[in-house]
Amino acid sequence: FPMTTTYKNCQSCGMPLKRDEKGGGTNADGSKSPMYCSKCYANGTFMHPKMTVDEMQALVKGKLKEFGFPGFIAGMFTKGIPKLERWRGEAR
Repeated sequence: FPMTTTYKNCQSCGMPLKRDEKGGGTNADGSKSPMYCSKCYANGTFMHPKMTVDEMQALVKGKLKEFGFPGFIAGMFTKGIPKLERWRGEAR
């Protein structure tokens, strides 16, 4: 049987998947995506397909600051975003 990797964090924005109120994004067939959160991925497509990794980092950093995280903590959380599956191999 196929090996399914279980991700703890969205592989697009880095959000812990257990904190996704919808329980994750959805694939084209309506099944739950094991890789992406509902804010990044729905019905088998990315919500922001043209977004760059730098834009994603800026968006997430802004959200964390809205939630009251200090800038340096927000920076620490977002520095791993380029290593997530969605962004691997993307030219920087």
